[in-house]
Amino acid sequence: MTQPAREAAAAPATTAAAQVKKRAAAASDAQAEEPSTGSSAERSLRLLTLLANEGRALSLADLAAQLSLPKGTAHRICTQLLATGFLARDVDERMFSVGPALRRLAFDTLNHGVVRGLRHDVLSELVKQVGETCNFTTLDGTQVLYLDRVEAQWPLRLTLDVGSHVPLHCTASGKLFLAQMAKKEREAVIGQITLERMTANTITDTDALRAECDAIAAQGYSCDREEFIAGLVAVAVPVLDESGRQRAAIAVHAPTARMTMDDAMQRIDALKAAAKRMRTLL
Repeated sequence: MTQPAREAAAAPATTAAAQVKKRAAAASDAQAEEPSTGSSAERSLRLLTLLANEGRALSLADLAAQLSLPKGTAHRICTQLLATGFLARDVDERMFSVGPALRRLAFDTLNHGVVRGLRHDVLSELVKQVGETCNFTTLDGTQVLYLDRVEAQWPLRLTLDVGSHVPLHCTASGKLFLAQMAKKEREAVIGQITLERMTANTITDTDALRAECDAIAAQGYSCDREEFIAGLVAVAVPVLDESGRQRAAIAVHAPTARMTMDDAMQRIDALKAAAKRMRTLL
């Protein structure tokens, strides 16, 4: 074979070898860019766990930095989770918060099996002790979500099914959740929600609501003085997890014909005792 022929035959092999080398280098660069941080499913779960633990919306840069992920990887995960409803865009479109699918998963988990039965037992015993309807709630976005409820055996009572939502600004549990937030988060929520007047006693002024939240944070309990429904009063106390963070609330409510605000205040110790028992059942 002549020299030109040998060079022509070697050219495809040389080109193929170069392409293989190029692909290997690209793969190596990709591995260097994206450190080994587990499978895609694991990274997604870590991201959701971070958002749930933070209790506030986070930017893509925050998520990438705290999870030690390249921004491109974090962006792909967020896009997938947005599409499935596990993430949602916040008011600021650059920020991500937990989505409706994740909230539903949390709700179903909290109301599943033995632990739910134990929490219901605590609530039932509390109702026997205080003689009025009690409920167990959590924060769901900018509303209060009823996780469990035990009715007192009275002909006159308010019925709200498990899974129902009520406002933050005019309910005992709702104002308690607001009061327990960090100031910056509380300001963001107060600026977002509508302070709809439900009764003559509803707080509809933002400064008055801020002052109410400060008072609640200092005293450790919250009152509904006919602010949600005329003729109905309530008191709520926080349910804290093992780290001391509020995860839920327990409240008692009744018509003023049976329970005055002073009567409700006398039930706070019983509510706190039940909340302490709930601590290990979250």
